[in-house]
Amino acid sequence: MTDGTVFVATCDLAAQVRGRAAPAARLPQTLRGGVGWVPANLALNCFGDLADGHLFGSVGDLRLVPDADTAIDVPADGSTPGLRLYLADQTRLDGSRWPGCPRSALREALDLLRDTAGLEIHASFEHEFTLQGGGEQHDGPPFSLQRARAAEPFGTDLVALLEQTGLEPETWLPEYGSGQFEVTLRPAPGLVAADRAVLLRELVRDLARRRGHRATFAPILDPASVGNGVHVHFSLRRAGGAPAMYDPQAPGRLSDLAARFAAGILRHAPAVVAITAPSPASAIRLTPHRWSAGGAFLAERNREALLRIAPTVEIDGGDPAAQLHLEYRAADATANPWLVLAVLVRAGLAGLAQDEPARVWPEASTEADLAGEPALPASLPEALAALEADETARTWFPRELLHTFLTVRRSELDHVEGLAAADLCGKISDVY
Repeated sequence: MTDGTVFVATCDLAAQVRGRAAPAARLPQTLRGGVGWVPANLALNCFGDLADGHLFGSVGDLRLVPDADTAIDVPADGSTPGLRLYLADQTRLDGSRWPGCPRSALREALDLLRDTAGLEIHASFEHEFTLQGGGEQHDGPPFSLQRARAAEPFGTDLVALLEQTGLEPETWLPEYGSGQFEVTLRPAPGLVAADRAVLLRELVRDLARRRGHRATFAPILDPASVGNGVHVHFSLRRAGGAPAMYDPQAPGRLSDLAARFAAGILRHAPAVVAITAPSPASAIRLTPHRWSAGGAFLAERNREALLRIAPTVEIDGGDPAAQLHLEYRAADATANPWLVLAVLVRAGLAGLAQDEPARVWPEASTEADLAGEPALPASLPEALAALEADETARTWFPRELLHTFLTVRRSELDHVEGLAAADLCGKISDVY
């Protein structure tokens, strides 16, 4: 690549992709030394304001050092030039890890999973979003061909773009909500899966803009409507790739190891939700009867569960051991994907160290059966308080990262204070 620009990016605590462009002619130097960055940038909230009370002040310098393996080329499109995009680690000037880097936090969690438990995690982030504008209403019956065709050529162009950039799309479909769509990617190793989640959102928004639409990943646009979730599908594997979650004799066919990993996520669920559903509007979606996450429990194929044991497909000799995985359902696109997967790994490791296997509720369990299961935090302030109060969870991230996360999210609460629920949802929708 010798002309045009490259963009070196990070995803911050408000799940906003920010960075700097550099001339393509300087790509070798950019790959070696990165581009300049500032510690205080970590304290930007989703509305673009620096959160009061952050740790960094006006001093300090960092580098955004691109990971060459993350490169994608967004092709030129009409008058819009092409772009090479890299995701980066935030480092000190000598290249050492900076404790505030969210991507490094995931790397550290994955290293700990490997070193202490001999495990790797593979994941896929399933995204829902709402498509608006462009002269079409993008409506019609849920899951219908009619709605899929109304969104053309956006849908076909999106699948082609995801294939071209190596994100490995699996499905593209019209979802249940008005103007709502879903896109899924193939599972990948943990860091790759989270990187792809960061890139997917930007590719969708960018293509929608170029096609005259507006795409929003906001968790909910109207308090009376369904919401847009990010369902994190994940499996545990031994070193070398052997599945570690399957036991045909166990409840839900979930191995003891996997059930203890799940128990850690359930035990720390309030703190985990603070990271995975962290906007002022997120809790509106996470209520019973929305098929989001109605409680902190583990269940077979139940879409109200925080952790769902996903089905396996055994048509034509499909191997259930290779397919069995868990689906975490209380995340949305206001969350940083690197931190989402990092907190699930950290909570799961806590479960492996301390917990008995989680109870598996069978598919036939009724609402009455599940009535005693813990509820999720009813608001962002409640979730943030739970994160601060959880002595184990507080050890999962460096102070620079955790303090700034809490500061950023509370500054967003201050920004929307006093808004009615409908106005709050609209305000968040405008950002995401």
